[in-house]
Amino acid sequence: MRKLISSGSSYENSVGFSRACRIGNQIAVAGTAPIKDGKTAFVGDLYNQTKFCLEVSVHAIEEAGGSVEDVIRTRIMLIDIGQWEEAAKAHREFFSDVKPACTFVEVKGLIDPEWLVEIEVDCVLS
Repeated sequence: MRKLISSGSSYENSVGFSRACRIGNQIAVAGTAPIKDGKTAFVGDLYNQTKFCLEVSVHAIEEAGGSVEDVIRTRIMLIDIGQWEEAAKAHREFFSDVKPACTFVEVKGLIDPEWLVEIEVDCVLS
């Protein structure tokens, strides 16, 4: 069974993707950027952009039937790795007890230059 979760992002139809996809006991959350009401949320604020992306991701996981405790991996893509501690602070607020595998990487750029972060999340339901 394949269950697709939408967040309503305008990119979903133009790119052809879902916010999250569940097959069996696995949930994959697509790269989630800080987009709220079609605009970049928290411009210039990496901590709040990260927190927002994680909130959107967790909401998608819950809609797919999972929970934060099911998260096994996160990927945090930053345009400035020198600010990783701000993103880590937000990540810790969600996952300090779960402690999923986590990777922080610096990327050359994201689709919108106002996005400071984009996040992917993988889950396995127990």
